[in-house]
Amino acid sequence: MFGFNLSYVFIFIVVLYLINCIKILPEYERGVIFRLGRLLPRPKGPGLVLVFAPIDRIVRVSLRVETLDVPPQDVVTRDNVTVKVSAVIFFRVIDPAKSIVEVSHYVHATSQLAQTRLRSVLGEADLDELLSEREKLNAQIQATLDEHTGPWGIKVQAVEVKNVDLPEQMIRAIARQAEAERERRAKVIHADGEMQAASKLTEAARALSSQPTSVTLRYLQTLTEIGTEKNTTVVFPLPIDLFRGLAKWAEQIDDAK
Repeated sequence: MFGFNLSYVFIFIVVLYLINCIKILPEYERGVIFRLGRLLPRPKGPGLVLVFAPIDRIVRVSLRVETLDVPPQDVVTRDNVTVKVSAVIFFRVIDPAKSIVEVSHYVHATSQLAQTRLRSVLGEADLDELLSEREKLNAQIQATLDEHTGPWGIKVQAVEVKNVDLPEQMIRAIARQAEAERERRAKVIHADGEMQAASKLTEAARALSSQPTSVTLRYLQTLTEIGTEKNTTVVFPLPIDLFRGLAKWAEQIDDAK
């Protein structure tokens, strides 16, 4: 009777052990198995996986895209301007075994590498390039990160520079530069308009000079426009030839004296 009870206890322990050996991995996870300290060739999962502890040890690795915030970094650009730059990195594990064996805490290692690469790449760019060509710099940072994290089984999919904090004096300088640029454009547009207006006035003068009566008609039209504005101003045009005649007459009187 005592031996019969021991057999039931033994079977119960074996069943409990087998149940404890059953591991279920979701679709986005893989299990890296170490058997007696040695890495098995292929990760396990997804689905039902048997892990015979203590002979086997499993390390779960997520294959989903992870987001890593890079804290603000002090970057000195090529034109010696100090700015604070923050970024975000999107990466995923493509080789679970390498991410466990080749590097300790791959997320922390990727974060530290991203901070150094961010300062290195952005330090080679001018401030104008940092503000206007952000897509190009993102691609450069992504390429250099992907090159260094490839041996770890990590794929950096994208890098996005989020914020570029400029010093207060630099913000004022950029504002003055933008204001000066707008004033320059306004002056150029105004000068272009004056040139076009002068050209049209020259053409109009030529057209009026071909028909002397058109000057009188233009004068009458101007008087009509002035009268519609309900004012008391009356304009009397004097011909330029009259002043020329008076000038010649004055010269003749001076010569006679």
